[in-house]
Amino acid sequence: MKKFFYLFLLIFSLDNTQLTANENIMILKLKYGDVEIELFSEKAPNHVKRFQELANSGKYNNVVFHRVIDGFMAQTGDVKFGNSSSPDFNLSLAGTGGSDLPNLKAEFSDIAHTRGVLSAARSTDPDSANSQFFICFKSAPHLDRQYSAFGKVIKGMEFVDMIKKGDPNSGAVSEPDKIISLKSK
Repeated sequence: MKKFFYLFLLIFSLDNTQLTANENIMILKLKYGDVEIELFSEKAPNHVKRFQELANSGKYNNVVFHRVIDGFMAQTGDVKFGNSSSPDFNLSLAGTGGSDLPNLKAEFSDIAHTRGVLSAARSTDPDSANSQFFICFKSAPHLDRQYSAFGKVIKGMEFVDMIKKGDPNSGAVSEPDKIISLKSK
């Protein structure tokens, strides 16, 4: 009987480990394909929690990549003005809005801004991140410990590379690509 009990505990703990691991995996659906993202809740717990909350409530669905600079990054996440299916959608204002939730305090860490890293977009105030984020196309060491990195693309970066690029200087994109959906795995 004890053997069965220990076997049950072992199986349950292995199964539970898989559940815990999957709760920090997100699927970003683009028109080019699915992108798998691992979140770093131990490094930026508040940013991860906000990202998951907005994603799993559908707030990021149909939000455009309003600023995309080739060789640097693709920015999205303006759930107020950047949602192409919302009556508030305004491409000229995309990048100036956020969610109705309060801004987040910075969670700077030792995560380097390398290819595929997700980081919180913000104004000049380090504690102004809200809903917007960007994905690095290449390493951007000048952003290290200046922006709150909270995740990394672990599969499908080739689809991120296909996102329509904007103006080489401002990154402004006419007829931008958008997030089809974003949710936990």
